[in-house]
Amino acid sequence: MRIATLFLLCCLLSAQAFAQAAYRRVKARNGDGVETLLLRHGLSPGRYGAAFRQLNKKNLTRRNGLITGRTYLLPRPVAARKAPTRARTARTATAATAAPEVLGKNPISKAVLFGPRYGAPAARYGTLRGAVYYLSSGHGGPDPGAIGKYGSFQLAEDEYAYDVTVRLARVLLEHGATVYVMVQDPNDGIRDANVLPMDYDEVQHPNKRIPLSQVQRLRQRIAEVNRLHGRHKGAYQRLLALHVDSRSEGQNIDVFFYHHANSPTGERLARSIHQVFTTRYKRAQPNRPYSGNVSERSNLYEVRNSHAPAVFMELGNIRNQKDQRRFVVPDNRQALANWICEGLIADYRSKK
Repeated sequence: MRIATLFLLCCLLSAQAFAQAAYRRVKARNGDGVETLLLRHGLSPGRYGAAFRQLNKKNLTRRNGLITGRTYLLPRPVAARKAPTRARTARTATAATAAPEVLGKNPISKAVLFGPRYGAPAARYGTLRGAVYYLSSGHGGPDPGAIGKYGSFQLAEDEYAYDVTVRLARVLLEHGATVYVMVQDPNDGIRDANVLPMDYDEVQHPNKRIPLSQVQRLRQRIAEVNRLHGRHKGAYQRLLALHVDSRSEGQNIDVFFYHHANSPTGERLARSIHQVFTTRYKRAQPNRPYSGNVSERSNLYEVRNSHAPAVFMELGNIRNQKDQRRFVVPDNRQALANWICEGLIADYRSKK
């Protein structure tokens, strides 16, 4: 009897281990939520969210959040339970490998743009297929923008805004979007250092010298955005301008979003991203209210003159020590990119 009981127990344990092994295992990155993690692996949060939470309930926080670095099980896609037809297999393969346009004929390759550690991303998901994004990081070239002091080091606005921007570009490309990075560095790529050295070799898409004059620089940049906007006429197109603010050292600020007063589309986009940030802050820092908001700033050149609906983002105060942690920790820069992407996905879905 004892042998029979032990045999039955072993069978049950083996079956349980086999069942868990049948699920894909993935690690949560910094800034991931359930929705972000599912989307990154090609699963709809609406369809698979409940199953994911049930599978991983012992590894979720009290607010159903993820723990960075912890391994989670992914629900099996419904389609995977059926034997795929040859036609469906071919369509899936085509969708997974279809390369969205990046930078047009820009001489800076995708591999160089994202750096040797990260390399060129594949369009693994079709979440944003058909969407076109223009990503404009603040300043660049001869103008480093705002400067913050970090111990004995200087932190330049353009370096940190650029790193978040290229991280965002890479995530968007993974979701099948067409992405134009309006400011590019020929040798930086995505960097995982805390202190990003200041340089002046950035160029503007598609390989133009960046003027020292702020007016000329913005005029040149938006003229290129509007030229490309005409090329993608009829498509869903959005401009995001990413900047880092400079205020008094004692002023700790959250991420702010600005749009044109006469652009309900731009306002909706800003609010979609803002909602993600509000939700993420509640989970990550439940005892700290999130004060970032959405407001009108029609006098901002990029917001005022872009043909594509635009959102101007201030990511924090580069002179404030608390805000600096948002920039100098590379995982935090990736979290900013992930959260922005999540808001962009929400906005794109609301239009479909």
